[in-house]
Amino acid sequence: MNGQDDIRRRYAEEIRAAAGVKSAALMEAFARVPREHFLGPGPWQVVKPGNGADHRYQATGADVARLYQDVLVAIDAARGLNNGLPSSLALWLDALDLQPGDRVYHVGCGVGYYTAIIAEVVLPAPAGGTPGHVMAIEIDPELAARARDNLAGYRGVEVHSGDGSAFDPGECDAIFVNAGATHPQALWLDRLSANGRLLLPLTATRKGESEGGGMLKVWRQGAGYGARFISLVYIFPCVGSRDEEHNRRLQKALARSNSEAVRSLRRDVHAENETCWLHGRGFCISTLPPEPDSERQGN
Repeated sequence: MNGQDDIRRRYAEEIRAAAGVKSAALMEAFARVPREHFLGPGPWQVVKPGNGADHRYQATGADVARLYQDVLVAIDAARGLNNGLPSSLALWLDALDLQPGDRVYHVGCGVGYYTAIIAEVVLPAPAGGTPGHVMAIEIDPELAARARDNLAGYRGVEVHSGDGSAFDPGECDAIFVNAGATHPQALWLDRLSANGRLLLPLTATRKGESEGGGMLKVWRQGAGYGARFISLVYIFPCVGSRDEEHNRRLQKALARSNSEAVRSLRRDVHAENETCWLHGRGFCISTLPPEPDSERQGN
């Protein structure tokens, strides 16, 4: 084992401890994937936890060890666009319960670092099964081109440039939306497999500035959808998955501070009532319990 391998393994352990990650395969992926391959040579600009949304970057030198800390790293500092905080991404990916052989859709892949983490977990074929597959999409064509180059060594990964809310990925076992939406897209819900999981950051904005929100997990089994919030989230907006009506409704829902009461996502037609945490067009995030056969996916 060389020095960089040691650095990455210490980094993976730091992330595991910070995020409480349960998946050994996910932690092995963090220990293997070279972050510098995706972010390019230093110096870099980083934001440490606690600096929050004001993006007070600190310049680093070119020592690659600086990338193997739990920090945001600027992809485009002028836009405040970063390679996400490793402990946050680890927490969310762990909640997706990724498995070998899964078919995964990654919306908002940026330069592809976390797409590679996903790929390391799902591409190996399970015993007697078929290899996994990862589809990644990025709306910024320059970033999509970088991600495509960065991920060229992964068979079973494809990168698209376009709107992740409009692109049809086909049936998916897991969908990870890595940008803030005001509401779930019907297409994402439709494409979940029988045991499919969706991770979606619901975020509100005021006067164009993000107010943050919550990371929502939705899981499907039978005809029902269970749902619960995983964590708070502050993230870049998901173009194509935002509208002002849902933004206003989400602001009110977040202000009530009862997100822990969410239990399900409903798609049936019903009048808005006291069980509706966020009632929108074609969906309702509800405090009602999910169907009994869908509840266990949220445990």
